[in-house]
Amino acid sequence: MHIRETLAHVFETQLARSLLALAVLVGMATAGYMLIEGWSLLDAAYMTVVTFTTVGYEEVHPLSSTGRVFTMFLMVAGVGVMLYILTSVMHLIVAQEVLRNLVRRRRMRARMAKLNGHFIVCGFGRVGRAVALTLQEQSAELIVVDKDANALAEAEERSMLWVHGDSAQDENLLAAHIKDARGLVAATGDDSQNVYVSLTARGLNPELYIVARASRPDAEEKLRRAGADAVVLPHVIGGKEMALSAMASSRQE
Repeated sequence: MHIRETLAHVFETQLARSLLALAVLVGMATAGYMLIEGWSLLDAAYMTVVTFTTVGYEEVHPLSSTGRVFTMFLMVAGVGVMLYILTSVMHLIVAQEVLRNLVRRRRMRARMAKLNGHFIVCGFGRVGRAVALTLQEQSAELIVVDKDANALAEAEERSMLWVHGDSAQDENLLAAHIKDARGLVAATGDDSQNVYVSLTARGLNPELYIVARASRPDAEEKLRRAGADAVVLPHVIGGKEMALSAMASSRQE
């Protein structure tokens, strides 16, 4: 929270200074027109606003040579100050968004730290999403690990905890508190990646139950040697389900 407050203070101070600079410049410009041209306060203030906003209205009164030089200076200074204010506002907006993300991630890490006996789903593609949703429907705690930011955004929309990064890297699995996890599902669409995930996960937690996805039958043995307790081939299971469904329908006829 200290970092959040400090950053917010910095950008708010920058905005306040830019607004103060504008106010000072408006005051000096108004006073300048009054002294140089001998105008009234209202006429001088009006000309100052017209000059700063560059709306292109006609001059209140004809300007002297000195007044024209003064006006040119105000145009340049006014544009500079307005750009500085716009930049300050944009920085403040961006900073607020960054701070919100920072706070959200801190809260998420705090929630992760309290987990025990949760599941880790590596890969949030079609299969990984289905696994995560099923676990969520069963009220099981889970953490999604994926390097696709768009996939993680969807996971967050579904109130799932997540870790951004390669699921085969130690630091990312440790960030998902693998040593306190109950099980891990290696559900990426790449058999080689799932082998690395299984191997890394087994090394970090020898007691972990690991289920790995395989796209080809010949990958099953490699996944088991890497540490997977169970290997699932989604297309094989899907094909069997479709065949059984078709056979059941034909019997009813």
